Amino acid sequence: MFELRLMAPEDRVETVSDALDALDALSVSVEDADAATDAEQALFGEPGMPPPKEGWQRSRVIALFPDEALAKEAASVLALQDFFEGCEVLGIASVPEQDWVRLTQSQFAPVEITPEFWIVPTWHEPPAQAKQVIRLDPGLAFGTGTHPTTRMCLRWIATKGALAGQRVLDYGCGSGILAIGAAKFGATDIDAVDIDEAAVSSTVLNAEANGVQLKAGLPEAAKGAYDTVLANILATPLKVLAPLLRSHVKAGGSLVLAGILARQADELKEAYAPYAALEVSDTEDGWILMTARC
Repeated sequence: MFELRLMAPEDRVETVSDALDALDALSVSVEDADAATDAEQALFGEPGMPPPKEGWQRSRVIALFPDEALAKEAASVLALQDFFEGCEVLGIASVPEQDWVRLTQSQFAPVEITPEFWIVPTWHEPPAQAKQVIRLDPGLAFGTGTHPTTRMCLRWIATKGALAGQRVLDYGCGSGILAIGAAKFGATDIDAVDIDEAAVSSTVLNAEANGVQLKAGLPEAAKGAYDTVLANILATPLKVLAPLLRSHVKAGGSLVLAGILARQADELKEAYAPYAALEVSDTEDGWILMTARC
């Protein structure tokens, strides 16, 4: 395996990356060439949303190729292109062979939700103190328990939900982790819905792996009123969905919303004011959990 390393200004990053894809690069990554210096730039956005820029003022573009000849050919082809003006080939280097599966697995350890409730990848043994466990491996769908929004939702389920015998809706289910958590804590009639069919499939597989019963489908599968509605998405879609989500909560039921930054609390309160009185129930690393009794 060989990597081709390039330097590109911000306005050329996307074009160069697309060209590398066309030249059969196995992968293309971009990083700040000035990282860890006084010139480092912060470049971030909300999870799941497009980045605010395609790259940094000085971006290091790294393309991975299966052999040295392909890497050299790609460098030669790029150097002849008009769009490569202002860019630079930094070099080609061999990448040591690694057990990528083992390396990836080593990055995911059991996640504590409460001292007795844990999310545990299948290649780990549950901690001795764990009385309730969700088995979940990182996959394509969002929701492995490592993000604060997911942890706060699960913490609410474990400590405040009192879901025994309840009908529960997980709207925007991702991996199905919240629906599975609801089942683990006694919910008996659970619908998990998402606009992404891959998320629906992931939810079904994860539910089977955890030995819980639920129904997964596209959003139109959500029917009627529920004792608890959980939605861990992002602030903007949560605001748009306010009347829909509220319509699915029965009188006296709970609405639980996540994917919200602390600075967005007032926006959400205002959006939901005609339907429910939201309050901040939990906070972690700049994210908040908002709930309402309807």
